[in-house]
Amino acid sequence: MKHPSNPEAHFTYCTNIHPGEEWPGHFKEIKKHLPILKSRLSPETVFGVGLRLSAKAAVQLKKEDQLENFRKWLSDNGLYLFTINGFPYGSFHGERVKDNVYAPDWTSSDRLSYTNNLIDILASLLPEGVDGGISTSPVSYKYWKKAESGLESIFMLASLNMSRTALKMARVLEETGKMIHLDIEPEPDCLLETGAETIQFFKEHLIPNGSEFLSNEYGLMPDEAEKILRQHIGVCYDTCHFALEYENAEAAIEAFEAEEIRIGKTQVSSALKVNWERPGISVNNVLSRLKTFDEPVYLHQVIEKRKDGSFHQYRDLPEALDQFDASQASEWRIHFHVPLFLDEFGELTSTRDHIQSALPILLGNTGCTHFEIETYTWDVLPESYKTGLTDSIEREYRWVFGLMT
Repeated sequence: MKHPSNPEAHFTYCTNIHPGEEWPGHFKEIKKHLPILKSRLSPETVFGVGLRLSAKAAVQLKKEDQLENFRKWLSDNGLYLFTINGFPYGSFHGERVKDNVYAPDWTSSDRLSYTNNLIDILASLLPEGVDGGISTSPVSYKYWKKAESGLESIFMLASLNMSRTALKMARVLEETGKMIHLDIEPEPDCLLETGAETIQFFKEHLIPNGSEFLSNEYGLMPDEAEKILRQHIGVCYDTCHFALEYENAEAAIEAFEAEEIRIGKTQVSSALKVNWERPGISVNNVLSRLKTFDEPVYLHQVIEKRKDGSFHQYRDLPEALDQFDASQASEWRIHFHVPLFLDEFGELTSTRDHIQSALPILLGNTGCTHFEIETYTWDVLPESYKTGLTDSIEREYRWVFGLMT
């Protein structure tokens, strides 16, 4: 689906909304929603698809008969695949996910094999003339023991594994003419959580170590190796995550451009926000309301801006609630993806203003053409915010498009 303000841009929503850790179950779920959404939102033109595949589902879909069946279904329904969410490797619904969402990390051969399978799937299904993107995890989780004891070795292994995927994508481009890129998604409490940390990883680890590795192991000239890395590895700009870090959208995007790091994908999502200094706010009411968002499946990191201008991070919402200090807290931003079309949840608000700042820039001259709505928490939202899923997804599309018209 295209956006009227930028005909080169492709819009979709991420199917991580839908359960199904195995391909047959996930395919069954997306069949319920995608054709209906296409008929409502893009009846006369093709409609983009953003898949989320677990490692198990990717192995299953990669089989030729499954690929051909899916290819035919896409064509018959006026749909096309252009992006895959390759961040969560395993289960993502109906059981505890929390920090398991980061495992295996980029030091692991399992993460490499999983990503390579996604590259093969995308290379097979990607339409001619459309580039393909795979968003991925930001190296590792900072609170795991191995992250605490050996950052240099983690960054080295991650650089080498990502370089292997870059070379694979370069070979796909050479053999098929299809451009595929891997887009690293910074996230709170990961080894890459801010724009600055992500830039530092590219400058100090991925580019130098990856270029040397590709030169030594595969005989590439250093400048050719660097070109492959820059061409095929970039950043996924998640508007929720950058807002959580209190980053200025314009400054963050300009910093990536200045370092020639491509933004290959934008995930359009919004986080919960509390202004503890809002006139008339009832602290007890807000704390009670926040407890309704405390659920056992996903991590909900909290970044607190304090009255003295400093910041403090909590690994999950229960920890923040237990340690709340009204004398210190000025604002909370909470990693809970909330519907884009709502900006107030009682006395709670959202970081939707970051989307309003970032999206016009990203749709402009940044070269980013992949935009994916990623509100995946519908099944764990408080009951008062749950509505029909297809209708809710449609409302999110219409809010995004209304923003730009």
